[in-house]
Amino acid sequence: MLAALQRRPKDVVRVSVPAKSEAWAEVAKAAQKAGVQVSGEGGDGARDRDRGRRQGRPGDRDRSAPGRTGGAMALVRETEGVALESLFEGAESGGVWLALDCIQDPQNVGAIFRTAAFFGIRGIVLTQERSAPLTGTAFDVASGGMEWVPFTVQANLGHAMEVAKEAGLWILGTSEHAPGPLSEVDRDRAWLVVLGNEEKGIRRLTEERCDQLCSIPCAGKVTSLNVSVAAGILMAHFQSR
Repeated sequence: MLAALQRRPKDVVRVSVPAKSEAWAEVAKAAQKAGVQVSGEGGDGARDRDRGRRQGRPGDRDRSAPGRTGGAMALVRETEGVALESLFEGAESGGVWLALDCIQDPQNVGAIFRTAAFFGIRGIVLTQERSAPLTGTAFDVASGGMEWVPFTVQANLGHAMEVAKEAGLWILGTSEHAPGPLSEVDRDRAWLVVLGNEEKGIRRLTEERCDQLCSIPCAGKVTSLNVSVAAGILMAHFQSR
């Protein structure tokens, strides 16, 4: 929530904070400074959240986490992301971008954004169909990551990959069946790293458009990783120079 107030305070409609919420005290202070309406829920959080939804305009999103914050919530307008071409601006200076090929769990999407913000990922391409919508769950799990990492949602991932190549990026596909390990990937190139669906991995046509494929070597009895964990390992690889 702090990230939204820092990046786009005009899109924060209102914030509601319980009477004794130390965790949200900083949020309330930042909201007041930005001129955002701040109210206290008292003992009737559910009623206040319903009122917040009614007062919001179309496109506003209720980001509440009563299980962790005791009824704290914020009403924030959705962000549409950026244009595809602008996402890859400055690719000549290097860096890493991600592409999420039909990832369907919003918690995985949120976790990837959080890790991407930690490692300074330049941008993320998301697919439109058969993919998790950018719900309040994804924003909540991202812990501000979706405010700091530019993203675009595209109907055609193949087209996005071609635009990335034209901008100077190399395409790295990830698959547990790839013959080459992650350790062989050149960290000095500008990469678009493609992560696949939780069950099926990256699609065949997506794989065919990649310049290189890699796997994360397994050293134990469990032979697969959660996609957000795999994403973290891949991002860390490009930081360990």
